Amino acid sequence: MVDQIHKLNSISGIHIFFISTVFPLPDPSACLPSPPPTPMAESFAFNIADKLLGKATSLLVDQVSLAAGVYTELENLKDTLSAVKAVLLDAEEQQLNNHQLTDWLGKLKDCFYDAEDVLDEFGYDSLLREVVNEGGFRRKVRHFFSSSNPLAFRFKMGSKIKRIRERLDKIAADADKFNLKKIMGVPVPVIGPHREREKTYSFVRASDVIGRDGDKDKIIEFLMQSSDDDQENMSVLPLVGIGGLGKTTLAKLVYNDARVVKHFDKRMWVCVSDEFDVTRLIKEIITSATHNRCDDLPIDELQLRLRDELNDNKFLLVLDDVWCKNRDKWLELKALVDVGYKGSKIIVTTRDKLVANVMGTLPMYELKGLSDDECLSVFIRCAFKDGEDKRYPRLVKIGKDIAKKCQGLPLAVRTLGGLLYLKTNENDWVRVRDSECWQLEQNKDDILPALKLSYDDLSFDVKHCFALCSLFPKDFEFNNIWLIQMWMGQGLIQPSQQKEEMEDIGNQYLDELLQISFFQDVEFDDMGLFFEFKMHDLVHDLALLVARPDCNSLNFDCKNISTKVRHVSMPEVDWPKEEEEKVSRFFGKLNNNIRTILFPYIVDGPSSESFVGSCILRFKYIRVLDLKNSSFEALPSSICNLKLLIYLNLSQNLNIKRLPNSICKLHHLQTLALAGCESLEELPRHIGTMMSLRLLIVKTQQIALPPQAQGEREVKVGRRCFNSLRFLGIDGCDSMESLVEGMGTFTTLRTLIIEACPRLSFLPKHLPALETLVIMDCKSLDLGLGNKNGEKEDDIREFGRLRILILSELPKLEILPRWLIQRPTSNTLLSLFIASCDNFRALWEEEEEESLSLSSSVLSEGIDHLIALRQLKIKYCPRLSALPKKMGNLSALTHLTIEGCPKLANRCKRGTGEYWNKIAHVPDLYISDYSDSDEDSGPFLSKQLVERVKRWRNRAFSNFANRTV
Repeated sequence: MVDQIHKLNSISGIHIFFISTVFPLPDPSACLPSPPPTPMAESFAFNIADKLLGKATSLLVDQVSLAAGVYTELENLKDTLSAVKAVLLDAEEQQLNNHQLTDWLGKLKDCFYDAEDVLDEFGYDSLLREVVNEGGFRRKVRHFFSSSNPLAFRFKMGSKIKRIRERLDKIAADADKFNLKKIMGVPVPVIGPHREREKTYSFVRASDVIGRDGDKDKIIEFLMQSSDDDQENMSVLPLVGIGGLGKTTLAKLVYNDARVVKHFDKRMWVCVSDEFDVTRLIKEIITSATHNRCDDLPIDELQLRLRDELNDNKFLLVLDDVWCKNRDKWLELKALVDVGYKGSKIIVTTRDKLVANVMGTLPMYELKGLSDDECLSVFIRCAFKDGEDKRYPRLVKIGKDIAKKCQGLPLAVRTLGGLLYLKTNENDWVRVRDSECWQLEQNKDDILPALKLSYDDLSFDVKHCFALCSLFPKDFEFNNIWLIQMWMGQGLIQPSQQKEEMEDIGNQYLDELLQISFFQDVEFDDMGLFFEFKMHDLVHDLALLVARPDCNSLNFDCKNISTKVRHVSMPEVDWPKEEEEKVSRFFGKLNNNIRTILFPYIVDGPSSESFVGSCILRFKYIRVLDLKNSSFEALPSSICNLKLLIYLNLSQNLNIKRLPNSICKLHHLQTLALAGCESLEELPRHIGTMMSLRLLIVKTQQIALPPQAQGEREVKVGRRCFNSLRFLGIDGCDSMESLVEGMGTFTTLRTLIIEACPRLSFLPKHLPALETLVIMDCKSLDLGLGNKNGEKEDDIREFGRLRILILSELPKLEILPRWLIQRPTSNTLLSLFIASCDNFRALWEEEEEESLSLSSSVLSEGIDHLIALRQLKIKYCPRLSALPKKMGNLSALTHLTIEGCPKLANRCKRGTGEYWNKIAHVPDLYISDYSDSDEDSGPFLSKQLVERVKRWRNRAFSNFANRTV
């Protein structure tokens, strides 16, 4: 979001480059037939069985909905599941050496999936009955005589359960062949207490990278040198080393070094990865140079744009993770970029010396492993809090042995250090040091043991979530919100017994994966709302291995598609002219039980309703359907037949005008993304009744949300209205005037983000669960400042849990609203960010109180009532010139930023400013008056600052909303 914090990450992941000599890694762009079982493939059978038991138990508790025969069949199914589950832990452990057992587990898992489909259909029936019961007698009568008669449905489902149970009995009977041990009463492992993200992530800043200073200085010295060859304007340095050694980390240290930034006119970074597609690389280079996308330009214009950007500029280009040995392709790209000023440089990172020979104009720089002492230093930093290692000398001694086994690879060291973080039981450390995984057959420098140890230590649910990440291409940029929504869409996150929110559990899963460096390159927004991250390509290889055969990346021309595939990703798709015919043929190759269809990178999605219609007809058990960037004008009303759909993404469809009313029958739907739907006129009137909806991102032309009858200002008493919603994003709704009030409306809403709604004039007052409020570019919105006629205003807000507040580009904001410094909000607010509010003139001052004629009961209030406030950032508010008198009483404040507020910044100068004593107690201070601003512009921002504001705002909610997975 605002002013992204780029936290440099040392290469984080697992090195499995040499695993290919044991069992070949799949090409992610290939269409794979049914693969032979491999030791790394996961069955996830125990995890699925445990989830099924939970669902069966829940249905049995709801005895009213079940006929006697159905109840008996469900009881029998539960008994069979319990018996099978007891031997699954032993079966999953033994399958490494028994291919017949692997095959048995595969059959069992297929049966489990089919059983889950049936139980989820029953769950839909329960949700439907709840809706019908809320609708009164007339709706109950209509429902009974409808085609979905409840009695007929339950008898039909009873027959399905019986068939599933008989099939499961038959498979379970084969378990006796394998002499499996019963392990009773073993719970699914759960991750420990939630740990603060800032303390537990294993990524490091540049200053934390150990053992690479010499390498960095040598490479920078080369970059500063002029070319010795007068024939060459541009030199190419290959940086070579095995996977997991830290090539990308070293390149980033060089790329961001102040000397390098100053030396080159332009710097560009492109991740090449497996496919050396010259057209794609041209686009990526232009994007890196200009920070603007250029996807729609033809190749001739792309080449001209590239030359314009590089011509007569001394540039540095990093081509990271290159695999292609095709010299012709390299020469084609080289000819296009070789137009820079003399002294331009290219750094190529690769694992392959042949690639280095093809591309390099200089001798390759071979990166070596860390010394044992350097490995131990890295390990200690990852395994202990600062200074804690002094308390545990015995653990450090064991850690020395573990670090030595990592053979100089920082990736392996960080992974195992993260694995043991906060674990002080000596047995845990000894188990890692003495694990049989170190005895696995491996090549020199192979870190498969570290990979196996870290992966095996994950909880069952997190393993399953991690495997699903294989659906995304290498170097894909994940967003925490959307990835968690997709995990939820597959039912991989279930409510806990402690009644934790599923989104919070998902964040804990992310923490666990970040802790062991399975995710890297983390970029935070300023206020802690969102973060983005990537997977190291070796970790991606691991995800591919464990996810087979359930997950696969395909395209329309694929042949011999495995019948085991249930999750389909289409990262690179050229839509055929005969879309309907080709889509139909492609879908005919897929199993009817597909659960996921994703388009991670696609610019142009499906253009006709036939794609959606085919999905509806064929894949009735689909949970996640990604249709972003599509261009069809209408969503078929038959969408309601996808009863188990949980995640639907229609973002960036510029043509769709309406959603069918039948979409409100998707009672399992949790995520609905409608960002950038420019032509969408309105949402279905009863969309608020969707009882499972948790996240809604919308761009619409309607005047109120939820849609109301003419003249209706409040939701009628007793009517369900968004009372399951946790996240609401409203972007670019030019006609929207209000969020409708009413009891039971938005009662569970935790995050509300509103951007570019110029007619929105007020917010609901009753948002008891709200934790994050972001409002940007809303010209008519008055947050409740008191009126100038001396009348007492009613601006009390029930924002009892508000933790983060971001206000930007609000012309009517002159002073902070009263409700912000009143209880309970004053006790909970942690972060406050105010930006680009031209008329904002005071946080809270006694003079302002008098001018507003506030009552004596409020005069005692002040900024010091924000007792929990830790972070305050004020940017580009030129009228702001003073701080409250009680500013010094904010004892919890640890970070203060004042930027683009020249009058205030001058009064806050360190040691000499008149307000210095009010803020001197804050540990982390950043004060900038922006001397580059135009002094003649008065209270307004210079053009340069205006552009800066636009850039960060454009990267905020719009980018987040559009980066759906």
